[in-house]
Amino acid sequence: MQTSATQPDPAQNEFQRQMSGLLYSLLKWAQLSEFWTKVDKDAGWYLYAVGEAVPIAPATPAQVEKFIVEMDALLRQDHRESYCGIVYADCLDKPSFIKIYDPNHLGVSCGSSKNAILPGWIMSLAPPTELHLKYALPANRQRWWQGLFSQK
Repeated sequence: MQTSATQPDPAQNEFQRQMSGLLYSLLKWAQLSEFWTKVDKDAGWYLYAVGEAVPIAPATPAQVEKFIVEMDALLRQDHRESYCGIVYADCLDKPSFIKIYDPNHLGVSCGSSKNAILPGWIMSLAPPTELHLKYALPANRQRWWQGLFSQK
C-alpha cells in the first residue's frame, strides 16, 4: 500500500503540466494592459518569484492587485522596447497560469534554445513546485520581491 507521501500530488502535476504547456504571448503593451484587467484577483493566485521560496498559500486579492501594478511598472521600466513579448499565459481571456520573464535576464524565453531560461515570476492557480535557477538571483530582484509585500 502506498502512502500519500509517495503518490504524485495532482496540483504539482498540474503546475508542471502548465509550466511546459502551450502559452500565448502578450506581444503589445496595450495587449498587456488589457490582459491585466482579465486576471481575477480573487481566484487564489500563487505568486512565485523563481529563485525565492515557493509560496505555500495563495496571495490575497490585495497582494495580487499590488503585484500586477508593480510588475507592470517594472516591466515597462526595464524592458524598453516598443513591444512586450515577455509575458505568457495559458488563456488570454481567463488565465490560470502566467509566466513573466525578467527583462534583465531574457536569454531565449521562447524555448527554442537547448538552455531554456526560466521565467522570473509565475502566477499560478495551482500550487507551484520549486524551480532551480542556474545562476544567482540578482540582489536587486531579491530586494524588489522582498520589499513588494513588506509592511512599511
